[in-house]
Amino acid sequence: MLTGAALSRFRKNLLTWFAEFQRDLPWRRTRDPYRIWLSEIMLQQTRVAAAIPYYERFLERFPSVEALARAPQEEVLRLWSGLGYYSRARNLQKAAQEIVAKHNSVFPSELAEALALPGIGAYTAAAILSIVFQKKHAVLDGNVARVIARLNAVRGDLRTNGTWQKLQESADRLLDEESPGDWNQAMMELGATLCTPRSPQCLLCPVNEFCEARKQGLAEVIPEKRTKRNTVEITLASLVLVDARGMTLLLAPPKSAARSAAPDDVPTLVSRMWHFPTVSVPRGRAAAALKKFAAESLLGGGRFRADFFPLKTVRHAVTYRSITILSFRVKVKKLPRVAGAKALPLADLSTLAISNLTRKVARAALASK
Repeated sequence: MLTGAALSRFRKNLLTWFAEFQRDLPWRRTRDPYRIWLSEIMLQQTRVAAAIPYYERFLERFPSVEALARAPQEEVLRLWSGLGYYSRARNLQKAAQEIVAKHNSVFPSELAEALALPGIGAYTAAAILSIVFQKKHAVLDGNVARVIARLNAVRGDLRTNGTWQKLQESADRLLDEESPGDWNQAMMELGATLCTPRSPQCLLCPVNEFCEARKQGLAEVIPEKRTKRNTVEITLASLVLVDARGMTLLLAPPKSAARSAAPDDVPTLVSRMWHFPTVSVPRGRAAAALKKFAAESLLGGGRFRADFFPLKTVRHAVTYRSITILSFRVKVKKLPRVAGAKALPLADLSTLAISNLTRKVARAALASK
């Protein structure tokens, strides 16, 4: 582990590089805790380029923590629609409500209080508190873990509890306590831009002289690939009803799915958002299952006589689930009246919060002749 003069040189080299080469990102132009917090939540599981337009639209609609706290959840989810992992948006609003109610609308500056907020874990708390309040907390995310693993030539699965804890201890020792916010961002930036998972740009790295993995010729194999959970194949069938005016029917967000829900639980797969009538089906019986579902759930037991026009098969992935959606477009004279459902133009579903799964089905229906 680096100490003394070597550690000082390591810190200086990295911070100098960051000051000159850091990307110009909108959340780096502010120290507003609400904006920093929002960016950190959006960047979980989301690429920077994809997050930026959502970040800007979200702030335009909810410019403050108070605005977010009092907004209808439906509107929050609508602005988040397309980013995925919708529990992030739900927890973001719950945390905003707690900040307004318990912290006088100011993001708490103490670690214990930050960690008590919904959706705030160790990494997110350390990032916000160091960047906004210059608190001496070292972040450890995937990018930083990869940098440290290569720096120390750490082998094996980095996510095992013992290894991850040692990586955190290393991050704590490396932290430049005089500039913790810039330091954490520099470590993350290095992992995101140069010390990447594949084909790391070691020749451009400002701290390559300290890297044990490079010295040992292991930069391409560290970190080692994690053992992935077996993929679960799921088949869904979706019904796109369209009347003469081009209006379609979306069902209301399902109630919260149980944490122990089955892999093919429809409420979970549609992210508890507005969706086309959808059921989990065995392959080869999609149309029959949909007709049964439509008769029982949409027509109150009546017979569904319309012709089903099969659409292009849609593929979707949710964590370890690989989903095939067999969707059907059905022309109807009049959309059925279903409690809680809404009719809106198939060509524009943007007024409701929908998941990417529903958006893909809509695109398939619009592309059909």
